[in-house]
Amino acid sequence: MRVAREAGCEPVVVVLGALAAVIQAECRLGDARVVMNEGWASGMGGSIGAGVRALGDADGCVVMTCDMPAVTASHLRVLMESGVAGEEVASSYAGRRGVPAYFPASSFVELKALRGDAGARGLLQGAKWVELVGGELDVDAVGDLERVRELFGVR
Repeated sequence: MRVAREAGCEPVVVVLGALAAVIQAECRLGDARVVMNEGWASGMGGSIGAGVRALGDADGCVVMTCDMPAVTASHLRVLMESGVAGEEVASSYAGRRGVPAYFPASSFVELKALRGDAGARGLLQGAKWVELVGGELDVDAVGDLERVRELFGVR
């Protein structure tokens, strides 16, 4: 959320599912629009759709996950600026295209219809892309967190 705010994303929508009560109690969500995805177990596609439905009349959106420590505000700004022409713009890392990604409003119907665990990857196959160094790093377990802390020199 901090990185999205620093990049100028407004509004910031947070989609919760599993452990939603714990996350709301432990995280400072501030003025973020919190959306519940009751179907969270079916995969991230439904979460993306729920978040996009909460946007209203936005010109576009950045879709991102919360567990990618290499994402910076400047990277998100480049994605948004690159998508001004109404095109999807993906991040590229580890030989693939993925999130964070910018989607223009013309993509919202498809994003709202997503289901399952593939997320928006299918919409990004032919998209422009911006390299995200370290984008393959994500934090899914305590060991991942320790590795990221070592790489970024954070304690």
